Amino acid sequence: MRTKFHHCFIVLALLAGVHSALAQVTNLGIAPAGGQSVLYWPNSPTNYVLQTVTNLSSTNWLTARTAFAVNAAEVTNAAPSGFFRLLPTTTPAGMALIPAGWFTMGDTLDGDEGAIPTNVYVSAFVMDVNLVTYGLWTNVYAYAASHGYNFVNAGAGAGTNYPVETVDWFDCVKWSNARSQQTGLTPCYYTDAGFTQVFTNGDSGQQTVYQNLTVNGYRLPTEAEWEKAARGGGIGLRFPWGNLIHTNQAQYTACTSCYSYDLGPNNSPSGPSPVGSFDVNGYGLYDMAGNVLEWCWDWYGTLYGQPTITNPTGPAAGSYRVLRGGFWFDLAYYAQCACRFGGIPSYASNGGGFRCVRGL
Repeated sequence: MRTKFHHCFIVLALLAGVHSALAQVTNLGIAPAGGQSVLYWPNSPTNYVLQTVTNLSSTNWLTARTAFAVNAAEVTNAAPSGFFRLLPTTTPAGMALIPAGWFTMGDTLDGDEGAIPTNVYVSAFVMDVNLVTYGLWTNVYAYAASHGYNFVNAGAGAGTNYPVETVDWFDCVKWSNARSQQTGLTPCYYTDAGFTQVFTNGDSGQQTVYQNLTVNGYRLPTEAEWEKAARGGGIGLRFPWGNLIHTNQAQYTACTSCYSYDLGPNNSPSGPSPVGSFDVNGYGLYDMAGNVLEWCWDWYGTLYGQPTITNPTGPAAGSYRVLRGGFWFDLAYYAQCACRFGGIPSYASNGGGFRCVRGL
């Protein structure tokens, strides 16, 4: 946004003021504005992300979600004091950067035997901010159908801005390849270990799919990538935002008498909500709890950290592929960051969708 001074301004309402170290951050300035504070930086064709952390000894920088443009009508008085930085980013439009780092995958909050806590390392990647919408699905689907791809399921959606549903794992993998080719990127999925035959056809449990993680195309997240992204930088929390859930935070079936952490109010949703209907998590991602389940690359199995705790990709084989996040018909328990599902990869169900990632 330009002003007559050719600066971008961000208004922050800080409960305890702003640390003086802010003014020392390259290209980031601070000025008082009554009871508020204004952070500003020069306009530039380079994209930036404003990030914040409450302790400089932490590496867990998060997107500053309490910042609003000066000309917006809303400001917040709920932000604590903290440190801020501008991070140059070339993140593609519609995607969010998930930083590299160690995190604890799984938890012991609610006795999920398949989610034994394990420290794993995940390299940086970018993820779709939203679930794949029915509108995007049909656009890429049409391209794919005219370029030799074959799908068993056509997908379904309540509208163009609703998540696509009724797609199986193979559909999502092929579609991701088509999306890559449509945008001039290199596909990630192949029918041979030498990565010479792009996966365009096949929808059977007997079909072996090989994943090339060294290329720049769209793909499904690994289970570790999905959980790191879902947690949004939070540590040991039940949900992306904390340990309690309310129907104003996610699309799920509330039952306050079922779980003490479900604040309800009780409801009976008839389907998913439009993507982006609820607040983002710490990494700027929507719908990481509820709405529709999300297919991941991995075969379902235990323990975590296979075949290595650095960028794990899951067991070498299995009968079910991982689904994460819960969906609109599920209770609060299934919307937890650590809750896991296993689905037959050739089975498409109402409530099953996905989103894509790309490696860096």
